[in-house]
Amino acid sequence: MNPMSTGYLESGRARQKKRTRDQLIAAARELIMTGETPRIEDVAEAAGISRTTAYRYFTSQTELLAAAYPETTLSSALPDPPPSGVEERVALVADFVIDRVRETELQQRAMLRLSLGTVAHELPLRQGRVIPWFVEALTPLAEELGSESTRRLALALRAACGIETRVWLTDVAGLGPDDVGAIQRWMVDALLAHAVETPPPA
Repeated sequence: MNPMSTGYLESGRARQKKRTRDQLIAAARELIMTGETPRIEDVAEAAGISRTTAYRYFTSQTELLAAAYPETTLSSALPDPPPSGVEERVALVADFVIDRVRETELQQRAMLRLSLGTVAHELPLRQGRVIPWFVEALTPLAEELGSESTRRLALALRAACGIETRVWLTDVAGLGPDDVGAIQRWMVDALLAHAVETPPPA
């Protein structure tokens, strides 16, 4: 969040301001669920809050959508303790990511639309939060593959599970939700099996 909106939120009447901010985020999420990529003005109207007030909390569409984006504070997608086998470890992470993307597909699509625009945006979608989960899952192979090949395999696994692949399989290939998930899981299995025989180029 930028300094202006942070400063406004932290100055005086914090609880009331938090409620207003939460109302704006909730309205943004509801609009996103209809398939829109809402502007601040749209969200302000939907929340019954003036545009001027809304801009005190969010000074750009990017900032607003980042706040509405489905967040996770997880540093790992593996249970504690994690399984020892790399296939099971990778499958657990892949299942978590694929299911999470499916549950939040409309929010993810909104962020993807904005990230593919003509202006570069710093968005959560581009911050690679899933990649470290796959790197961790690949730990049993890390010594054999080497650090760079392990990272590149993690990138490939993330690509197979992400919203971009889901959008293509849904919108272009015409698959239903269950078939999309099944194909994505098969891709993960195939990538992992091939990497054991032929590591990704480093």
